[in-house]
Amino acid sequence: MNNNWILLPGTPDDDNRDYLPEKIKGSDIVVNENGNNSQPYPERLLEYHEDLIGDGQAGTWYEYVPESYDGTSPVPLVLSMHGGLMTGWGQCIYTSWSLMAEQHNFIAVFPDAQKNRLWADEWGRWLYDEKESGEGTENIPPNLDASPENIDENRDINFTCALIDRICGKYNIDRGRIYMQGMSMGNMMSAMFARHRGNLLAGAAGSACATFLSVLYDRDGNIKNTAGPVPVWQSRPERNNVPEDTELQKYVNRMNKYYWMKLDHCDPVPEISIVGENNFAFYKGEKGDVVYLDIKNRDHGQTFDDAALVWNYFFSGLRRREDGTIERTESNLPRKGDSFSLAFAEGLDRAWHSNKVGKMRAKALIWKKLKYHGLDGGAKVRGEYLCVPLSYLAEVFGAEYESQKDNRMVRLTLRDGRVLQFAEGSIGCMIDSDLRSMYCEALYRESELLVPAAWFLQYLFNLHVSECEGVLYATDHFNALSLYMADILREAMEKDGHYPDYEEIGLS
Repeated sequence: MNNNWILLPGTPDDDNRDYLPEKIKGSDIVVNENGNNSQPYPERLLEYHEDLIGDGQAGTWYEYVPESYDGTSPVPLVLSMHGGLMTGWGQCIYTSWSLMAEQHNFIAVFPDAQKNRLWADEWGRWLYDEKESGEGTENIPPNLDASPENIDENRDINFTCALIDRICGKYNIDRGRIYMQGMSMGNMMSAMFARHRGNLLAGAAGSACATFLSVLYDRDGNIKNTAGPVPVWQSRPERNNVPEDTELQKYVNRMNKYYWMKLDHCDPVPEISIVGENNFAFYKGEKGDVVYLDIKNRDHGQTFDDAALVWNYFFSGLRRREDGTIERTESNLPRKGDSFSLAFAEGLDRAWHSNKVGKMRAKALIWKKLKYHGLDGGAKVRGEYLCVPLSYLAEVFGAEYESQKDNRMVRLTLRDGRVLQFAEGSIGCMIDSDLRSMYCEALYRESELLVPAAWFLQYLFNLHVSECEGVLYATDHFNALSLYMADILREAMEKDGHYPDYEEIGLS
């Protein structure tokens, strides 16, 4: 493949409604639907069958070797694990791993689950207080009977380890740069492998399906792990619905993230970067980094560019040394937060400013702009706005702050010389000698004058603002704040950069 032409044309099959239709295999058909955006079947993707663990059953896997590979220098290896009821070739065409392998000269391998297209994942419960017949324990297929106690007998684990050895014997593989990624049930598989055989990997990643909390922690909140620290990337689509209850999903996502943060000794305050619909939280750890990616308006599955993001932000800068520790070199894309960012959350007197938590003199609050109709005074809501203290905005933007009448009148002199004047109850803002209406009137709370943050940031500084779940995020480029990133921001501000203890979060 010519590296100047990475994307190849395919024949759309928009009428397809089958799950992973076999007619795609070996064709140029592309399928475009939410969750399944594919590429044409790669010519260089080769299928193999072999009994690698000596139990008389041949395993199946698919190898993609880039055109640039000549065997003279060691190259990285990525194993990508398919979702439930899928195949290795399906995982290849529904991701961009083969494209990344071609562009960055590494070998990508796509194994099949060893039984019924379902990985032998560890199964459990979201919460310990669920009944034995509760969600996550019903109708479990027999081949999912896996647990830490019998992990040495887990056929998928053993096959994957043998496959790594097979590929390393066949090609010139850099043993310090072996990575694993998975989608949905394949995410559960990659997470299980990382917990029990993660010492073989320089990094692990997964999209969509979180791990059952009873698999990650015992009843006392202690971590269950046999492999040690591993750098981990978790992609969690905003509309993932695993589990279905949104509040439970927030909790499960948070606890999955905590698991690896604790194991990798991460700083609890991340650097946050929101680029379009991609909401990144970068946690730096003493023993390994953790990346949490929430994708705005995305359903269960993996985005077509997920492989590109994982490789360029994460895997490209990770290596496991011979002593087992993780070496972090410069990745293709830096894991850094937005150079300027500002976030507020309803009901909190703390704010997020350029990846640090700051204190405000009053709590942010949501104010409804009302329009009254008729003599009876019937009110209609014409907008809801998050209002924040002018004193904090002055601090952030380096403005001179003056007030009169116990802060009911405030004047700011901005760095560029503009003079702003606000007053309690007035929707107006004087900008030098010009009067402009804000989104709602100025409020007086806790001896502080509050104004609508979105208006202040957009109108006066031309910043990009997005809001979700009572949280507002602003930066100097387009951003779309997602549900679970709003939860991360609120959590960081609420906890002021500290982990909650296990009793507080309800594991014990």
